[in-house]
Amino acid sequence: MRTLYNILFLFFFVLSAPYYFLRLSRRGNWVDGFMQRFGRYDPKLKQALTNRQVIWLHAVSVGEVNICTQLIRAIEPRLPNAKIVVSTTTTTGMGELQKKLPTHVSKIYYPIDRRRYVARALATVKPEAVVLVEAEIWPNFIWRASSQDILLFLVNARLSDRSYRRYRLCGFLFRRLFRAFAGVGAQNEADAARLRALGCRPEAVHVVGSMKFDAAKLDERRLLNVPSLLQQLGVPPATPLLVGGSTHPGEEAILAETFLKLRAQFPDLFLIIVPRHFERSREVGRELDARGVRFAYRSEITAKYQRQPGELQCLVVNTTGELRYFYEHATVIFVGKSLTATGGQNPIEPGALGKAMVFGPNMQNFAEVVRGFVAHDGAVQVQNVTELEAALAQLLSDPARREQLGQNAIKVVRANLGAIERTVEMIVSRLEHREFYIGGPK
Repeated sequence: MRTLYNILFLFFFVLSAPYYFLRLSRRGNWVDGFMQRFGRYDPKLKQALTNRQVIWLHAVSVGEVNICTQLIRAIEPRLPNAKIVVSTTTTTGMGELQKKLPTHVSKIYYPIDRRRYVARALATVKPEAVVLVEAEIWPNFIWRASSQDILLFLVNARLSDRSYRRYRLCGFLFRRLFRAFAGVGAQNEADAARLRALGCRPEAVHVVGSMKFDAAKLDERRLLNVPSLLQQLGVPPATPLLVGGSTHPGEEAILAETFLKLRAQFPDLFLIIVPRHFERSREVGRELDARGVRFAYRSEITAKYQRQPGELQCLVVNTTGELRYFYEHATVIFVGKSLTATGGQNPIEPGALGKAMVFGPNMQNFAEVVRGFVAHDGAVQVQNVTELEAALAQLLSDPARREQLGQNAIKVVRANLGAIERTVEMIVSRLEHREFYIGGPK
């Protein structure tokens, strides 16, 4: 089975390599740390890890990085002498790690899942435990870690219908992999049942809630002054702001057309679009140009940049890690990947800010979270473009309704806090059971 997997992996990796490296180059900053993807790390990292007991956390990209940041803050007081290493897969994820985590936390790229690269990576890092954030299951990595008696944890685990079907279809491969986890933190009982069905040992699975509620805390240093930036764009302080967050192909065109219709009723309305993948920004710009929407790119705004009131109607945010700052100043928020794509993006951040938010019918990746917001009147879910326009118009014209939605959303977020502490307890208790003594022999 392992031989077959490695043959197939190599075949598909060679086929997909041009696309993979094209995406890296489009996102930029791909040269720094590139060889880490092949398990080759510099002497500085090796020196930092020498004679240390290491906890390795893996966060695929930006969303998981936010969770990792909070998780590390909770783990460090419990394991004060442990060396924390965090890996990510994307350059945008690395950028966020560099911004949000202190220098004593080592940041690396996760190795490509070939036996040779995985073996080199694990031989360098030598972790006592590996914590995978969400369902990031790579066979060679898990096989190698298990063979070296490294404790494996899967946290904030959730399974979409699609992922569950795929894992079940390939149960001959994945059952043993899921069984390798010493601890699994599921977001809810439905996910826990699915994880057990896929092979996780029942005693290893714990229902801890969604860590995204805790990760939505905005207690970090502000890196962007949104009011000042809007002033440079010629946007007056009291202007209503419609923010489309983490949008996907097709949604920018919908937002542009809806925005133009809403401007007939709300002539001062200003649109802010934050595409999920910033490298799509030029494509977004073409959609806006085609509809006559006057816009600027976030990257164009330097200290000397200045526009007059009314000159611009929209801002396209083609940078990373700034969405929450625009959410903080929004009048109404549309949560992306919910109209023209499947899965949805995270509604917890706008909920934690007490903002009125709207999303479409396709929020499968956050099904339990969405049910909580909708059931407690903390968000508006629409089924199509017509309903979206009506919902946005109603919220823009009714400050009391926006306030009510926002306050209800905050209540939902507060009711679901604590998942990170429960997750840390699961990890630490399992390490203690393993006689994991920081600073001493096992």
